[in-house]
Amino acid sequence: MDVQDWWKEPLWLGETALAWAVALGAALLAYMLVHALAVLLARRLEKLARQRPGSALTIAEAVVKATRGWLLLLLSLAVALRTLHLSRPLPDVLSQLIYVLVGVQLALWLSRLLVRSLEHLAHQDGAPRNPVMLGIIKWSTQLIVWVVLLLAVLSNAGVNVNAFIASLGIGGVAVALAAQSVLGDLLASISIGLDKPFEVGEYIEFDKVSGTVSHVGIKSTRIASLSGEELAISNAQILGKLVHNYSRMQERRVAYALSIAVDTPREKAEAIVQEVRALIASIEGVRFDRGHLIGFGDAALNYEFIYYVLSPQFVQHRDVQQHITLGILALLEGLQVRLVTPTRVLHAPEEAH
Repeated sequence: MDVQDWWKEPLWLGETALAWAVALGAALLAYMLVHALAVLLARRLEKLARQRPGSALTIAEAVVKATRGWLLLLLSLAVALRTLHLSRPLPDVLSQLIYVLVGVQLALWLSRLLVRSLEHLAHQDGAPRNPVMLGIIKWSTQLIVWVVLLLAVLSNAGVNVNAFIASLGIGGVAVALAAQSVLGDLLASISIGLDKPFEVGEYIEFDKVSGTVSHVGIKSTRIASLSGEELAISNAQILGKLVHNYSRMQERRVAYALSIAVDTPREKAEAIVQEVRALIASIEGVRFDRGHLIGFGDAALNYEFIYYVLSPQFVQHRDVQQHITLGILALLEGLQVRLVTPTRVLHAPEEAH
């Protein structure tokens, strides 16, 4: 048998080597052409998007970049093999495979289109209006796209979709009962997104936990603590806590306590009130409220001064407090008045004789 006759002889599954070679060659050629076109189109859209930031071109760029090379390769091979005269049931299997591959790629494009469109609308004014709800909507949108694809594939395969959906409804009740905590966290994340007791980037405190919110997810909220580690708490649990959101403070109220020796002369005790009032009122960024000698303590005269730091920044609050403390120390030194601080006396038990 010469070479020319060998190409015409059936090689595998009833097809000649020539037919297999032509089919595979056509598949590879089609894959390279389509993949190269997708890459060139993505680069062109990326260049145009950089020239016009914030335009809808970024959406088109993201959609084109959602094209998967391995899907194109498998699709090219499946289409090429479908042209061969193969025996049953291979043609039906290939047809179903082509349907699935096309559906997956369309789902990837549609999912990316919807997600980037939502992000584009949410970021039109700069920062996202509600990142928590945006994340929930994106997750729900992608879930719907893939569920629709699954139902379409099952319907194409001959499965009774109506009966399948009904069985899912019955099974969904059992799943819901078994996953009450997960569903509770999901509903809690929706509540956080709608009510917005805190958002990403804000500093919060609850129980003995404090830190900056780094992520609000479907099930849990992650907090970057001051000590460096990342803390995670379920959304349902955090909604049951009393959450202090310090990032939304407009100003900080401070009650400054001071105690001096009880034998301080009346003139000096009265002068301290006036001097400390003037000291606090002179500080920029501070609104003085009131200051009084409020009464007698244990061997001390007690004062209370109330003021507001007109900034939520904790560092500024500490700077103001330090400035006031140093000023009071200088004042007491000048007046020769003793400062009284709480003391603790420990009595050792008597030894038994």
